[in-house]
Amino acid sequence: MTRVAALGGGHGLAASLTALRRVTDDLTGIVTVADDGGSSGRLREELGVLPPGDLRMALAALSGDDERGRQWASVLQHRFQGDGPLAGHSLGNLLIAAIWDQLGDHVAGLDLVGDLLGSRGRVLPMAAVPLDIEADVRMDATPEAVTVVRGQAEVASVDGQVLAVRLDPHDPPACPEAVAAVHDADWVVVGPGSWFTSVMPTLLVPQLREALMETNARRALVLNLPGDKEATGFTVADHLETLAAHAPGLTLDVVLVDQSVVGRVRQVKEAAATLGARIVIGDLARFPGSDQHDPARLADAFGGFLTPA
Repeated sequence: MTRVAALGGGHGLAASLTALRRVTDDLTGIVTVADDGGSSGRLREELGVLPPGDLRMALAALSGDDERGRQWASVLQHRFQGDGPLAGHSLGNLLIAAIWDQLGDHVAGLDLVGDLLGSRGRVLPMAAVPLDIEADVRMDATPEAVTVVRGQAEVASVDGQVLAVRLDPHDPPACPEAVAAVHDADWVVVGPGSWFTSVMPTLLVPQLREALMETNARRALVLNLPGDKEATGFTVADHLETLAAHAPGLTLDVVLVDQSVVGRVRQVKEAAATLGARIVIGDLARFPGSDQHDPARLADAFGGFLTPA
């Protein structure tokens, strides 16, 4: 069976994992841990834990197909309403934080939640400590200057063009199990997801980046559909140039893109070739004009090339 490690965060990684579980049962999601907004940000600040939100979404995406698995995934995703102290918190975030508090081990806690859900795969953090994102941004109001913006939530909503991102701390300890999963994989899948706050951070943890470069696995990049606010106006070439700037020397085998690029196939092929990759084009959107990948269509595309290395 093909062993796959999928890197990213948020809704993009959840869609990728939902698709990949239809292709293989030997699946590991490796999740960004830089979220500082909403429920995750509150728990991170109050308890000093990794932000659990993206990890929760990845666990829910891998939950069992039986009634029990679906029910527990729904419970995990439940979010409290109202205006009290619990308002805005996801039950799954609280559950994960509570298990971490009891076990004192991030990986063991995530494995326990995975067992509860009957998960078809494993979810791991990319780093062992919470991270902050800093970005160099050319602001719309002052295009002649570059401003430093700090924090995942701020970068994701900034009114300007993100030029580059980095992590604080810049040399965080990688999750050892995540590094091992990349080394042991047949395929590593990066993306889709918010380009600068979910995808690029996975390339900035030094030990994880080194594993990506050293692994014998084949490497696939899933590009976003049009509509990613963090990369407004980016062409395929722009995405790949940004990737190369954040992870110099990294090569790819496949770049998976939506059929919306069919009018620019030559340019897309040339851009992919700069990283050693071929392109695979598929009908990937939930519906015409959607900025979200359809998991079933994404699974069909993965099934076309995900074979053991």
